[in-house]
Amino acid sequence: MAAFSKSIPHNCYEIGHTWSTSCTTATLHVTAGALQESLKIYAPLYIIAAILRRRKLDYYTHKLLPEILQSTSFLTANGGLYIMFFCILRKLLGKFYVWSAGFGAALPASYLAILIERKSRRGLLTIYMANLATESIFRMAVTRGLLTPVKHGEVLLFCFTAALYMFFFRCKDGLKGFAFSALKFIVGKEEIPTHSVVAEHRIPSTTSGHITEHQTLEGRTKKTKTSFIALTRQLIARICKRGPRHRCCKHYDDNCISYCVKGFIRMFGVGYLIQCCLRIPSAFRHLFTKPSRLLSALYNKENFQLGAFLGSFVSIYKGTSCFLRWVRNLDDELHALIAGFLAGMSMMFYKSTSISTYLASKLVETLYFKGIEAGKCPYFAHADTIIYAISTAVCFQAAVMEVQNLRPSYWKFLLRLTKGKFALMNRRALDVFGTHASRDFKGYIPRLDPRYTLIKPELELHS
Repeated sequence: MAAFSKSIPHNCYEIGHTWSTSCTTATLHVTAGALQESLKIYAPLYIIAAILRRRKLDYYTHKLLPEILQSTSFLTANGGLYIMFFCILRKLLGKFYVWSAGFGAALPASYLAILIERKSRRGLLTIYMANLATESIFRMAVTRGLLTPVKHGEVLLFCFTAALYMFFFRCKDGLKGFAFSALKFIVGKEEIPTHSVVAEHRIPSTTSGHITEHQTLEGRTKKTKTSFIALTRQLIARICKRGPRHRCCKHYDDNCISYCVKGFIRMFGVGYLIQCCLRIPSAFRHLFTKPSRLLSALYNKENFQLGAFLGSFVSIYKGTSCFLRWVRNLDDELHALIAGFLAGMSMMFYKSTSISTYLASKLVETLYFKGIEAGKCPYFAHADTIIYAISTAVCFQAAVMEVQNLRPSYWKFLLRLTKGKFALMNRRALDVFGTHASRDFKGYIPRLDPRYTLIKPELELHS
């Protein structure tokens, strides 16, 4: 582990803004690049969100542009302030420490930047960055031999997270807002809380069944031909209704078997379509040059993996819930703990550390706010801004000193935000701290002007 007190005497030009000898010019370069990229990110994001939420004309004329500019200013400030504090901290300390180039410079920059963003978005950004930071810290610990990764650890974490989420979903006032609506969409309204109700009686009467059959016969006499699709639907409906269904089960139009099968088919389709929607736009760019990319986007393996993940999650959860209702002869929210845990095994089809850690972070947030409501946890004012600043600083520390322990997608985002300048840092000089900072940069050595350096550069920039 790198010693905390170890330092190097290089100046900020030699380590950070190697493309410019001026701190002010370098800050303006990063700020301008961040502004351009931030507009590209937030303008379509807010427009699409407004369309999906069916915003009224008043929103487009009065609120849309200010919200785009506010979020753009936040992200731009995060990038520009970082390089500014990078230089300020070097001048104050007189040298670079293992923590100062990444964590030290990013902490005040991130704190000031998040204050610009709207309060309604700070919580979401905090959860996202806390998730990233947790993953980076775990990877750092594994690299240093402090922790040993557990095989299928992301699946196990998801199992416990899903168990608690489904338990809260079944409990009275357990989940609210988006989390409740999302789970209601995924598992269906039939699994909405019943709160330990025993043997609920609602069996379709035989009279209504005779009426349905009578109406079917009348329909046949009125029409000389019945379409194949209509006959198929009638057959499926009869099969679904005539199978076994426990009295506590609320899926009145299906037996327990068809209830699980339908749940799998529905969410498999949703998962497949989600992945297709993510891949097809990029495939359309090459529609005329490489038309085969469109077919590969439709038949990509990940499309089916996400579909299998969501479909099996729902079918396992519903199947286990039905089984427990048959065994115990009652509907109990405790069933959700077992059903949710077993359903979590579906992540074997689509392993994702990002999904597991994000949902776990959201669960911790939910538990914390429940603790505040119950008076068992203290409320900390501005906790979201502080957590965001610390989490972002951890990620920047990884980006500077050990990018191999940072999530690749976030590293690509930082490169995009800074127009590739984050990769131009002199990480060769940072290797003395023992974090292998230059490992993934293929021996890159910046060309520096020796007139502005304290240490003779390996490669000199000739004017």
